[in-house]
Parts: sequence; structure tokens; C-alpha cells
Amino acid sequence: MDKKQSGLKKLLAVRGMGQVITVGIGFVILYIAFGIMNPVFFSGKNVANLLRQIAPIVLIGVGQSYVLITGNIDLSIGSVVGMSCMISATLMTKGMNPWAAVCVTIICCLVVGIINGLLVAECKLPPFIATLGTMTIARGIAQIVNNNYNTDSIGDGAKAFRDFFYYGKMGPLYNTVIIALILWLVFNFVLSKTRTGRHIYAIGSNIEAAKLSGVNVVSTTVKVYLVSAFCACVVGLITCATSGMGTMDAGNSYEMYAVAASVIGGVSTLGGQGILLGTVIGAAIWGVLQNGLQFAGAPVAIRNIVIGVIVVVSVLLDVIVRSGKFSKKKG
Repeated sequence: MDKKQSGLKKLLAVRGMGQVITVGIGFVILYIAFGIMNPVFFSGKNVANLLRQIAPIVLIGVGQSYVLITGNIDLSIGSVVGMSCMISATLMTKGMNPWAAVCVTIICCLVVGIINGLLVAECKLPPFIATLGTMTIARGIAQIVNNNYNTDSIGDGAKAFRDFFYYGKMGPLYNTVIIALILWLVFNFVLSKTRTGRHIYAIGSNIEAAKLSGVNVVSTTVKVYLVSAFCACVVGLITCATSGMGTMDAGNSYEMYAVAASVIGGVSTLGGQGILLGTVIGAAIWGVLQNGLQFAGAPVAIRNIVIGVIVVVSVLLDVIVRSGKFSKKKG
């Protein structure tokens, strides 16, 4: 018993784990409730499709979580998804090798990440304003890259590209899920086990103290925005592979989904708190809500309202808890 209690204490001592466990219990209850309402929800086919639907939200959630933990925000995520989708598809329809197109697309998206980081950390622009500007620019690039038209089909020559990012499977899992899992493992390791990860938390907890401790705030901030841009880029490539073409409105509202996955999973909008395991659960709750409400026949508007309410409540609870209002009342 002592060993079990000791193990439980160690688990709960991990920063943000208490919130993750609470949200995880909520996810299980939600999943079972929708399954009882419609048994098809438990079917293997629906589970596989649900995982593939959740995977891109996990990725953009990871990117947004990195940024939120530093106390900043990235509103350009959705537009970078659209920019990635359109650039890659346009290059492929113009005859470029799909993998060369992927490399060019990644470079273009990373440039947006670097600009975001420099505007926020070096130029001291409020992150909301800086990323609102780059959001508009990235969407404009997505629109202009093919002369304000969606692209034609990327063709049979891109079959390997489409299989790699969307249609291929390894065992029971689609490649989209495997890509999300691998990137989550990499970024979770960086955040939880490396000096860069400690610096990210330090900036979000107290930026002035972080500076005095020798943390390079500009470099670290650029890194988190690079992670965000890279994750959005991969989601854009998945979107392109899914539809087989570039669409100018790809990624619309994805910045909202990224924030939803993060804050529902316990990442604080005030910075310095949260773990990526929570982001996965937050994305899973988002996916189950969307999928379950769809099975229940709820219109898209109702689904959006439900997600919006949950995000607002999650952030409100975080603000209340972090400001110590509960403890003041108890005292």
C-alpha cells in the first residue's frame, strides 16, 4: 500500500498532472455517454476514424501549448495550415516532386514562425497583435499562391505523398495518427526533459526572473513559435493529402481548435503551467464532442457553441484558480 501511495504521490506531483487526471475522467465519461446514446460510436471503424480526426488537432494543440506555456498565443496557426496546404498543392500541380514541395513548404512555414517569435520577443509586440498580423499575411499568401483559386488535383504522381500523410496504415493505425504520435513524443521529451523545456516554463512563470537566471528569452520564444509553425505546416500537408488538392480556406478556425485542445487539457493561458499529455486529452475531448454530437444529429452551429462554451469555462476556471480567489474565500 505504501508503495502504491508513494507512486500516486509522485504522479500527482508532476506539474499539471492533477488537471490531466480530472480531464481524463471527464473524457471517459463523455465517451461512454455518447456510446450509450449510439452503440455505433464504439465500433472499430468509428474509433479508427475518430483517431484520425483527432490527430491533426493534437498536432496544432501541441504547437499552441508550447506558445501558451510561455504566456503568449499564436493566432496564425489556422492560416499557416492553409498556407501549407496551398503552397504544397500548387507546387505539386506545377510539376515539382512531392517531397521537394514538402521541403519548400516546411521552410516557408518556419519563416512565419521565426517572424512571430521576433515580433513578440525582440520587437515587444503584443502576441495577439503580432500573430493577428501574420495570420492575415499567411492567409493572403494561401490565396495568392495560385492566383486566388483552389488548385487542381495533385494527381497520381503524389500517391506516395497522400499515402504517407493520410491514407497509409501501419497495423491498425493510420499514418496520420502515427505521425501525430511520433511528433508528440519528440516535443513532449523536449518540453519535459531538456533545458529548452525548462526555459519555456521559466519564461511563462516569470519572464523577469527567467532573464536574471540567464534564459535567452528571444531565442526561446522564437523556438516555441517555430514548433507552432512546424506543427501547423504538418497539419496543412495532412489536409492537402486528405483532399488531394489545395483549398484556400483550409485551416479556418484551427487556431480556435488549438486553443481548445490546450486549455481543456489544462495548459494555462497565463503561462508557466500545463503538460502535453493534457493537450492530447483536450484534443480527444474535442474530437469526441464533434463526433458524438454529429451522431446525435446536432447541427454544426450547436457543436461550435458547445466547444466555445467549454473553452471559455476552462479559461475562466484557470484564471480563478491561478488568481487565488478560491483560497481567499476559504481564508
